[in-house]
Amino acid sequence: MRHSISVAALLCLLLGTVARAEQYQIVTEEWAPYNYLENNRLTGMTTEIVRAIMALTGDDFEVLLQPSMRATQILKHRPKTIMYSLFRTPERESLYKWVGPIVEESIHPYQLAKAPPVNSLEQLLHAPQITTRHAGLVPTMLLSLGFNNLDKSATESKLLYRMLLAGRTDIIVGDTDAGVVYYSRQLNIAPGTLRKIPIELYRSSLYIAFSLDSEDEVVAAWTKALEQLRRSGELGRIQRRYEQ
Repeated sequence: MRHSISVAALLCLLLGTVARAEQYQIVTEEWAPYNYLENNRLTGMTTEIVRAIMALTGDDFEVLLQPSMRATQILKHRPKTIMYSLFRTPERESLYKWVGPIVEESIHPYQLAKAPPVNSLEQLLHAPQITTRHAGLVPTMLLSLGFNNLDKSATESKLLYRMLLAGRTDIIVGDTDAGVVYYSRQLNIAPGTLRKIPIELYRSSLYIAFSLDSEDEVVAAWTKALEQLRRSGELGRIQRRYEQ
């Protein structure tokens, strides 16, 4: 009898381990205003949208905030993984299953308003220095456009603005226009201090990415829930809270 109980307990333990291993996990990175920590709580535009989707689907998946490169590696290599917010690029298209679009965004360079204005791509390409984040889509995109004047020393977005305000760089590229609004508020940058250079370097939509092994039924349920949020107007209400 004791042997039977031990075997049964072992089977329960193994089955529990398998069940946990098959549970979906959500990862994201610190990228305001879409996903970021505030008072030790993960929040942001896309975070709210993901939680609203799970409220409709009945899912309760764990959400982990990870460094950018780490989050991408988890999405690539861990089974049943979901990541938000990702631009859906041609290079990424076949790597994941996609839910979206969530919101369309643009990335522009910024400079101090008091500096001599930069207005052309040619001026940007020949600027003494453009500071961007150390890794990720933005520096990769800039290199593909032929920028050889990149300073990739910023390990987080806030550093871009601090370096610009301190005169350590003349031009920064790193955040969407909504992100610039967010960090300007966070760092108490007075209106009119920054100037958006009128050159759209990138435009795309943000999506939720699922690892390829994810069940089609789960992806379809999330797609349906997102469309329900869109039709009800809740998606727009969430977006507007972070764009004002």
